[in-house]
Amino acid sequence: MKESTQGTEPIGQNLIKLISNLCFSVFVFSVLVFTVIAITYQPPDPWLESAPALTKLFTQNENATFKNDDSILKTGEDMVPVVVAPSIAPSLSNPITELAIEKSESLINDSSTQLNCEDLEKVNCSDPRALIAIERFNLKVFKSIVFLEYQTPVNGSKPDECDVMWRFRNKKEKSWRKYRDFRRFKLTFGENCAYEVAHAGGWHSGVNARRFRTRIGNGTRSRLAPQPPRDDQINDTIPSLGSETSFRRGRYLYYSRGGDYCKGMNQYMWSFLCGLGEAMYLNRTLVMDFSICLAATYNPSNKDEEGKDFRYYFDFEHLKEAAPVVEEGEFLRDWKKWNRSHKRKVPVRKVVTHKVTPMQLKKDRSTIVWRQFDAPEPENYWYRVCEGQASKYIQRPWHALWKSKRLMNIVTEISGQMDWDFDAAHVVRGAKAQNKELWPHLDYDTSPDMLIEKIKGMVRPGRHLYIATNEPYYNYFDKLRSQYKVHLLDDYNVLWGNTSEWYNETMQLNNNRPVEFDGYMRVAVDTEAVFMLITRGLFCTIDTKKAQRSLVVEKFKEAYANGVVLIIEVYLGKYI
Repeated sequence: MKESTQGTEPIGQNLIKLISNLCFSVFVFSVLVFTVIAITYQPPDPWLESAPALTKLFTQNENATFKNDDSILKTGEDMVPVVVAPSIAPSLSNPITELAIEKSESLINDSSTQLNCEDLEKVNCSDPRALIAIERFNLKVFKSIVFLEYQTPVNGSKPDECDVMWRFRNKKEKSWRKYRDFRRFKLTFGENCAYEVAHAGGWHSGVNARRFRTRIGNGTRSRLAPQPPRDDQINDTIPSLGSETSFRRGRYLYYSRGGDYCKGMNQYMWSFLCGLGEAMYLNRTLVMDFSICLAATYNPSNKDEEGKDFRYYFDFEHLKEAAPVVEEGEFLRDWKKWNRSHKRKVPVRKVVTHKVTPMQLKKDRSTIVWRQFDAPEPENYWYRVCEGQASKYIQRPWHALWKSKRLMNIVTEISGQMDWDFDAAHVVRGAKAQNKELWPHLDYDTSPDMLIEKIKGMVRPGRHLYIATNEPYYNYFDKLRSQYKVHLLDDYNVLWGNTSEWYNETMQLNNNRPVEFDGYMRVAVDTEAVFMLITRGLFCTIDTKKAQRSLVVEKFKEAYANGVVLIIEVYLGKYI
């Protein structure tokens, strides 16, 4: 028996070792495969979500209880990290801080003689010490903005007043764009005869610090009253292709108008960025149609409106710096001019179906790749080009598409008039509040009495309260005015009125014809005024009386798996 036992032991031990080695080999191989996939996989889109899933998000409503909220409008600067342009970086990397002020103050003290109090009979606005007092005051009061540069103060309307202009950026805005303000300060002398700010005026109160137009005639100069200030930070002129030779040497991707025209703005952005992403993948210049058809949902007439300029809504200056683009009219003129003056026509590759992938066009040497979208819907949507295998190669350049700087100037002015010290609420009503079948509790939950109950626990009485809303009746929120300084977008309609900067600049884009401040612009301004504080995410309105708990859980799981922060407003009589 002993001999039998001793003979079988090595076989059992060897079998155990063989199984353990096999399991370990499988484990090592699995880790190796996972590591290779993790290293080589490149997500197709900045949100780490699959193209079909995001396509569904931007183009469809899923069901009655999970409706996409079109009262929130996000663009590239809200979604992806912003890379500062090299030309802008120096001014942003040297903001005016307390340390910078102390250095300037020490240099002034070292380079000039000490003044006696008797020498300071009146305020001298050109004295660098006066500017230092203003800079220090602004840092203490306006903590939400970064000060970038100041102009030398000028005299105000009284001997003890100084007007000064400065450039700044909002800490909560994710782009690097700069804005301006000019205010009036009343200065006094404190201890050791140092300048002190006794009072500061409101937004744009320092009118003497604005640049005036000068009229020259008969050898004399006279100063004219300033026109509405024009933002010299905006340069959205259409670039020229240059000479015929430059045009011929270029390589272009041209999308003809497809089924996306007159669809919602989310679908427009999704499709436009598909085309721009393909152009960048093919190393070509995208031919842009500046004419946008604004869907009926954003128009008071409830009709689609054609002929809207891309630059009304988006920052073309930033786009042309971030990606190669050319305006369609400029491109077609140069194309026809070349064909008329040369026997050898421009080589063109016509692509009549989205099923021809960008990868198949990668090595095409034609000057123009012309994608035509003549098929019936939905085969004629631009975004179809980026579906399937193409989604692994085409990355939508969200970083290139920002909101219009003109609209952001309005947002900044609204915030500035409240000295960047306000609370905000987003109240969704409109057609939803009247649709009792889909949102049976929304009307009650957003009634003035319920709003007061919800807000009073979060916002101190007497505070500035900005309400972003699609409620059409201005006086709907009057009950809140007894406890808060309520601000609505319509309170600032002078900012797009016929004497405003926005009005004059958009008229120039529209052949001196007035431009309507439409529904999309209103939502864009409301979005930025309220949601700069909120982490990027997908916004939904959910009525939990109709949505089963399991559906809510599934929605969270789907969002988490796709790397999207899901922010949900739940109407249960209180916010969760």
